[in-house]
Amino acid sequence: MVRLQTLPLMVLMAALVGCRSPQSAPAHSPESGITATRLRDAGQSVGDWIMDGRTYSAQRFSPLEQINEHNVGELGLAWYYDMDTLRGVEATPLYSEGVIYNTSAWNLTTAHDARTGKILWAFDPKVPREWGRYACCEPVARGLALWQHSVIIATLDGRLISLDAKTGTPSWSVRTFDESWPYSITGAPRVFDGKIVVGNGGADLGVRGFVAAYDASSGKRLWKFYLVPGDPSLGPDHEASDDVMPMAAKTWTGT
Repeated sequence: MVRLQTLPLMVLMAALVGCRSPQSAPAHSPESGITATRLRDAGQSVGDWIMDGRTYSAQRFSPLEQINEHNVGELGLAWYYDMDTLRGVEATPLYSEGVIYNTSAWNLTTAHDARTGKILWAFDPKVPREWGRYACCEPVARGLALWQHSVIIATLDGRLISLDAKTGTPSWSVRTFDESWPYSITGAPRVFDGKIVVGNGGADLGVRGFVAAYDASSGKRLWKFYLVPGDPSLGPDHEASDDVMPMAAKTWTGT
């Protein structure tokens, strides 16, 4: 059922390539890749889908008009790709410059020629299968991110990895949480002007949730924000690279 539900999504993305609404997309140079301006103006770039949710408002609405309620019944199979899994597949594929990027169960990430379905590259981060016991709802990945000429994935076992968009080769990989705790990541990373923001799951298993930001070029962590206070008797949480926790502590009261 998972495979049957997923494949039409890939085919539909292929069918939409080249469709345009009467709006004109803002000019950009493919050489510049995905920039902060392109992400901010994603709603005006009608032929692209360059972030999870399509825009920062995450409405997931496409203004393309060539395929509509009057002719959708005439669509036929353009191509298909067997994802070779019966586990959960929940990510929205991204599309830019003729390429569809997708991530599947266990964070297996692929790039396809959008017109033919030809696989351009595949990357398997080799997530330890035992980590699946920490995922409440299957070892899923709900999306990925694009920045400049890179594809960003956040793995179930807590790694943030930057892949070369043309080859799928990793350029850097960083760990986002302490492996001694039952954290996991299933959500899609988001990029804001060169900063990758990612959260985590595991509150149902007793972990203390947080959000952290990383430099998209190097993977260096820029800040970390705990969502709930720690032990007030120990003072505010603080790490060398962080400056947000003392500010947050001022909003936490009581015991």
